[in-house]
Amino acid sequence: MLTVMTSYVCPRCRIHSPADALTWCCPKCRGPWDLEFASAPVSLPSLASRRNSLWRYEEALPPMPYAPEVTLGEGRTPLVPLLEEETGSVSAKLDFLMPTLSFKDRGAVMLAAHALRLARNGGLDRVVADSSGNAGTAVAAYGARAGLDCLVYVPEGTSPKKLEQIRAHGARVVEVPGDREATARAARAAADEPGTFYASHVHNPYFLHGTKTYVYELWEELGGRLPDTIVVPVGNGTLLLGAALALDELHRHGLTDNRPALVAVQAEAVSPLAAAFHAGADELGAPAAVRPTLAEGIAIPAPPRAHQILRAVRATGGTFLTVTEDQIRTAQRDLARRGLFVESTGVACWAAVRAAPRPGLTVVPLCGAGAKTGLAP
Repeated sequence: MLTVMTSYVCPRCRIHSPADALTWCCPKCRGPWDLEFASAPVSLPSLASRRNSLWRYEEALPPMPYAPEVTLGEGRTPLVPLLEEETGSVSAKLDFLMPTLSFKDRGAVMLAAHALRLARNGGLDRVVADSSGNAGTAVAAYGARAGLDCLVYVPEGTSPKKLEQIRAHGARVVEVPGDREATARAARAAADEPGTFYASHVHNPYFLHGTKTYVYELWEELGGRLPDTIVVPVGNGTLLLGAALALDELHRHGLTDNRPALVAVQAEAVSPLAAAFHAGADELGAPAAVRPTLAEGIAIPAPPRAHQILRAVRATGGTFLTVTEDQIRTAQRDLARRGLFVESTGVACWAAVRAAPRPGLTVVPLCGAGAKTGLAP
């Protein structure tokens, strides 16, 4: 039986807010919400007869009465081997094989289903999102599926293919001069307007409960076990934090006896979390200069959930790795020669581990399709 979600809660201030409110952040610290929700155990033997999407793990997800109207069949992406050596192996989870060609569909479907419920209860006029491209595309697609009016803020210079995809789904695009942080500030100002649901993949915790299905799928694919290492690209940390949620739930419910290390990867050009981690800090230091990077999707100088990300990596005995622009270029072409055309942000994890895989089984996500950006110059 599903446990009913109760409320949003600020992890710092412990302030609560009803989940049907449009308050998108903690009113005291302006930080992101967590979801006060208790998942139930998923029965591994029962999965064989369930629907072939992330909704097969419904016991682990917040109640979503409108999910059948919003789903596009997202989830259940393949796991394929990339490297087999005596010391360790690397497999890739092909999350670019999603309806909008990126892993962001896992969280966007949760946001859209929740927003549709709010709209039908009255008081919601539009959905606002901000993104470097993939999250905005996913929100636009699932917003269209739900019949919601969507406005997506993106940084000036976002990939034309991503902009075309967002507009094709019927969302309005606002290009914001400046960096990713300027885009987030503009979207948050719009989110404060009455009748607006902020479909933030960073601030709204429903998104994280969607991305945690990435790890539930690994657990199912490996017969109730987990890899030794899970490597994820980190900008705002939504995939990593979703993975951490799943690891905690699976362990708490006694569904696995191994706990993988979470290894986070950032572009060397924009790596505030890696710098804080290796300095032994719990928070980000003074903002560093942001340099251009091919990994635009993780070029986040000040992620709002930085404290949670650093804590999650340390709790699993993981670490942070950084990759150079040349490593990104090489990794993208290497994957293409293996039959996998992945956008430059999505190859960061392969770039980090291909030369020196960790012991045991390591899994990397290939998060976005190369058709969205083309080959890195």
